[in-house]
Amino acid sequence: MAAESTPEPGTPGESGTTSGEPRWDGPRHRKERGSRKGLLIAAWMAAGVVVLGGTGAGYLYFKLNGNIKSVDINQALGTNRPTKTDNGSENILVLGSDTRSGANKKLGGGTDDGSARSDTAMIIHVYEGHKKASVVSIPRDTLIDRPACTDTKGVTHDAASAVMFNSAYSTGGAACAVKTVEAISGVRMDHYLEVDFAGFEKLVDELGGVQVTTTKAIKDSDSHLNLKAGTHTLTGEQALGLVRTRHGVGDGSDLGRIQLQQAFIKALVEQVKHIGLFTSGTKLYDLANTATKAVTTDSDLGSLNALMSFTNGLKSISAADMNMVTMPVQYDPSNLNRVIVSEAKAKQVWTALKTDRPIPKSATEGTATGEAAGVVTSS
Repeated sequence: MAAESTPEPGTPGESGTTSGEPRWDGPRHRKERGSRKGLLIAAWMAAGVVVLGGTGAGYLYFKLNGNIKSVDINQALGTNRPTKTDNGSENILVLGSDTRSGANKKLGGGTDDGSARSDTAMIIHVYEGHKKASVVSIPRDTLIDRPACTDTKGVTHDAASAVMFNSAYSTGGAACAVKTVEAISGVRMDHYLEVDFAGFEKLVDELGGVQVTTTKAIKDSDSHLNLKAGTHTLTGEQALGLVRTRHGVGDGSDLGRIQLQQAFIKALVEQVKHIGLFTSGTKLYDLANTATKAVTTDSDLGSLNALMSFTNGLKSISAADMNMVTMPVQYDPSNLNRVIVSEAKAKQVWTALKTDRPIPKSATEGTATGEAAGVVTSS
């Protein structure tokens, strides 16, 4: 099938690109599109906060319950999907939402047109027994064949070839994003969580910041980040800058940014374990209120009771129990601003998730990395 001729979605006010464009100088010279990636990292932490929010009753319960937005993924996708595993393991697609309306407008820097993009995606595989998890990041710049899909409003969208992965969400929202991930991986997504970056910033602030250690100085005017090497307690604004910085570390690519996001997730998970949520009922409620406002879930998780039950099964998973990898990719030889799937190695990843086994180290050896590993660690 021929490559799609329409431009890839970019930041409002900027032109998009296609895989057929002239070759640029490489990842170090990529233009910052202000994509505000990594916002999905709040989802795991938000879920844990919601579990604790179940201590409330009456009005507080109904208020929190009313905050949760949900979409009926199963209805939109129908029955033509990968087989659901029945051993207690679960796969959750977590997306970061870059909406340009409301509170997000000043953070996104775009127009108040209500548009939204998902510039970060992670598959969280929770193993049988819910003691360990693997997290697979999918780079937004991966060129893929997007399947035909029907969104939650019943609108059908045509298939497209050689388009960026994040076009799935901008084309057909959550349902098309899930459909695309399942088509790429052959792995059934049991649940869906989406986090917007305005909620992410507020959550970090309400947690009192998140402590990280930078092994190198990070300075990026595009993401308004200026950190010396050393230990820092990041505010929400700084955390948002860290997880979206591209020029400040590594080779300047999305892959480097993903490595920062993965390091920050681990720091965030550890932070939640040490902030003493039970010491203040008011703080607990504020966190739960912000968390439930920040997430959109699939309809199976679309109530406080369902979300509490689900996240209760995740709370024993610590940062040390999380194996974080990036979907195996290589830079596209015809356009170094894009990546393509390393099919043989990616198959090792998907087979591991399907069979509920650890992802082998060989799956990611020799793949593109972004060269930012070890720049940020949990303190």
